[in-house]
Amino acid sequence: MAQAKTTIDHDEIRQWVEGHGGRPSRVKATGKGDDPGILRFDFAEPDDSLEEISWDEFFEKFEENELALLYQAEGDSRFNKLISRS
Repeated sequence: MAQAKTTIDHDEIRQWVEGHGGRPSRVKATGKGDDPGILRFDFAEPDDSLEEISWDEFFEKFEENELALLYQAEGDSRFNKLISRS
């Protein structure tokens, strides 16, 4: 049984997401002004409820909110969840 891994390393996160065909996104109905709102990764066909954002914008909010990525490190699984570092 494969285990989930947790990381805050930006390069590791970007490699895993892009390696699974994903891109950084935000939920459209959230956030205002400079706040992108709820962060997500969009995989395969674009989801109409998500809007792609830059990696810089994603990681700025990621750090501001002290998040970590919980993900399936092995295989083709796209399982992931943004969690609090604490």
